[in-house]
Amino acid sequence: MVQLVNVRVTTMDAELEFAIQPNTTGKQLFDQVVKTIGLREIWFFGLQYVDSKGYTTWLKLNKRVLSQDVKKETPLQFKFRAKFYPEDVAEEIIQDITLRLFYLQVKNAILSDEIYCPPETSVLLASYAVQAKYGDQSSDIHKSLTNDHRLLPQRVMDQHKLTREEWEERIITWYHEHKGMLREDAMMEYLKLAQDLEMYGVNYFDIKNKKGTELWLGVDALGLNIYEKDDKLTPKIGFPWCEIRNISFNDRKFVIKPIDKKAPDFVFFAPRLRINKRILALCMGNHELYMRRRKPDTIEVQQMKAQAREEKLAKQQEREKLAREIALREEAERKQKEYEERLKSMQEDMERRQKELLDAQETIRRLEEQLRQLQAAKEELEAKQTELHDMMVRLEQAKEMEAEEKMKLEEEIRTKQEEVQRIQEEVNLKDEETRKLQILKQELHEGQPRVGVGGKEEVEEVRRKQEEASAALIAATSTPQHLNIAEQEDTEENDDIPNGDISKELYTSDEPIEDPIEERRTLAERNERLQNQLKALKHDLESTRDTEKETTMDKIHKENVRQGRDKYKTLREIRKGNTKRRVDQFENL
Repeated sequence: MVQLVNVRVTTMDAELEFAIQPNTTGKQLFDQVVKTIGLREIWFFGLQYVDSKGYTTWLKLNKRVLSQDVKKETPLQFKFRAKFYPEDVAEEIIQDITLRLFYLQVKNAILSDEIYCPPETSVLLASYAVQAKYGDQSSDIHKSLTNDHRLLPQRVMDQHKLTREEWEERIITWYHEHKGMLREDAMMEYLKLAQDLEMYGVNYFDIKNKKGTELWLGVDALGLNIYEKDDKLTPKIGFPWCEIRNISFNDRKFVIKPIDKKAPDFVFFAPRLRINKRILALCMGNHELYMRRRKPDTIEVQQMKAQAREEKLAKQQEREKLAREIALREEAERKQKEYEERLKSMQEDMERRQKELLDAQETIRRLEEQLRQLQAAKEELEAKQTELHDMMVRLEQAKEMEAEEKMKLEEEIRTKQEEVQRIQEEVNLKDEETRKLQILKQELHEGQPRVGVGGKEEVEEVRRKQEEASAALIAATSTPQHLNIAEQEDTEENDDIPNGDISKELYTSDEPIEDPIEERRTLAERNERLQNQLKALKHDLESTRDTEKETTMDKIHKENVRQGRDKYKTLREIRKGNTKRRVDQFENL
């Protein structure tokens, strides 16, 4: 029975495990990986492994996996990584999965300082990374960032006298600028900014010229560049792919033949044969992609782009639908809140009117009591007046009575008159109070709101509208559907390079190809808003910078900025002049 071999492939965001046959080829394993993750833009990627000597190398796709010098582990370990980079991410990357893999790989390289990134750009990139990870999260973003341990390169944090909380505040400030941006768009903006970094997408190799000077060879999507040993940021000489027709090596000697046949060969030496193999493979792959970009798209790529456009349109429509649903939901919530407030106001109004009604009833009760007292006072007055009248009659009849009795009767009459006067005043006073209470009663009767049927109907109407608003709120909470990404078989790639004298003719076009660097500008140069953002960040961080902790890279970058250089200006400068002049310049380094 055939013994299967366990294999673990680590992508930038997942671990995949397979059991392969002993005769499984690199391409079969690669096909299985890309099919599993749904990737169709396979030409950018490869499988990395560590060999028995500890060197990282790429799996050859046309050879059996077990015939290659993979470190013996259980399971066998591979990394699925981008091997080649696009010239312009916005123009070339089609699928979201491709975008995500590039984004994660580039972000990891920046955070680990494999790609040098200045502090102000690091903060802006971090804000895009937060948007890509969390989206428009308005609440608890501080808590989320606290749990996110990798926000900035450690070098950047060490060079500034800022606490982690102060770094987070700066990142969040710029994160809020991206509100409404989709996660995929945030990843794309991250890459568009990152691709302008000098070390982005460059594979560096130790080489020497004929004089034995130690240098760096940089291989990237745009061509070959030569760097001095202490400066990976600023290339000194450059050769675009459109100027190269043949590459070859013999043992440690590597030869590049220019299209200009009058120009001498560009020759350098690598420390090991395996380095020349890697250089040749990267040169061939990058040159092939460089030429492919300048030809019409293949049917496969046209189909992929058409599908991507359809998916993008569907996503756009889904986003618009979601935006409408959110707007409807917010409107429903607003109406519900409005009706709740209106209902509360009406209830408070009813309570107030009920209190007024109770007050009116109390006033009426007091009025009735006052009337009763008035009636009693009037009856008492009439009785006293009758008594007084009787006394006056008696006085008239008793003219002949004795003087003493007469004085006594007169005194009684005077007392009765005073009492009658007092009671009359009380009656008048009560009569005035009663008149005022009657006026108040009349006013209450005329101004008292009707809290009966009409008021209840109004309250019921508000309640009905509140229920309608709640129903609208429920209807406005549908979930958008997500689109799946189609899979497609990948094309064959063969990077098998044996030892010995190897020569490869590179495909060249009959038509002259213009070097894309001539028209290339950094995103910051093309985007004034971004330029201002970076300036503001730089100014903000300058006062907290600890110059004693500056690295060589920081100093080189600062000098380049001072002299007005950026990635593309430098590349244009080092590609000036004919090929012969640049080859001679290389030999004299």
